[in-house]
Amino acid sequence: MDRDDIKFWGTISNRIMEEANEVVKPLVGNPKADKIVKMGADGTPTKFIDLVAEEKVIEILEESERPVTLISEEIGEFKIGKGPSEVVFVVDPLDGTRNAIKNIPAYGISIAVADPMGASKLVKDPSQLIISDVEMGFVKNFATGDIYSAKKGNGAFLNGIPIKPSQKTDVSGSSIGAYIYRAEMSKIDKLLKTVRSMRILGSVAIELCYVADGTYDAFLDIRGNLRIVDISAAKLIIEESKGIVTDENCQSLESGLNVLDRTSIVASCNKSIHREIIEILGGI
Repeated sequence: MDRDDIKFWGTISNRIMEEANEVVKPLVGNPKADKIVKMGADGTPTKFIDLVAEEKVIEILEESERPVTLISEEIGEFKIGKGPSEVVFVVDPLDGTRNAIKNIPAYGISIAVADPMGASKLVKDPSQLIISDVEMGFVKNFATGDIYSAKKGNGAFLNGIPIKPSQKTDVSGSSIGAYIYRAEMSKIDKLLKTVRSMRILGSVAIELCYVADGTYDAFLDIRGNLRIVDISAAKLIIEESKGIVTDENCQSLESGLNVLDRTSIVASCNKSIHREIIEILGGI
């Protein structure tokens, strides 16, 4: 993307974050939000509040009047406009749905923007894109208004201010986040006996960004069932802050940008803690 494209799609992303927040706000803590309205493209139930957020995303992308492919949890892959897509939007319209329904203040939106041309200057089919093709990432916590953002090669930011991970190198004194629902608890138990504290907030995109700004020293989800749409933006934000992101076996994430690919993830503030956590989990 050239400078004009980055500015244009950045403006569109900011508009999506602002207007999706406005349509979600009346439903937070409202029993109506919890109603299942259909099955999403990823095979999980879509709640009414998810659908409202996604419809706003689609509305704004259609109003951009430029050809785009949207990859979203509920609708799957959705082409907007005529001709080859200029960009691919990978969106989780509401990360932390259960938190929003219960009015627990950790829920928001994740937006990743990938360039189908990239450095090769050859237009790729959106189905060929992988997570490392993401050029821009945005995560907004609707409850606090905080916005994490990154552009490839230009660092990571929280509300426009540069961020960096924690400098901690000793895992025994670390504070980490995790998603452990149906995880292999023997591995988690060993890690719990090592770290100082573990937090479970139920919003993967926001908790990954906590690694980028030093709130957490690490975050992990080792179920192997984590959706790529949930992490596409936050992965770029962590890497642009100079944090480390791999799967639980310390391999680079190369998953496709779609709603079906799944992965595990370990994100850490530096190589020292990253390697130690993966050793404890048995991945090295």
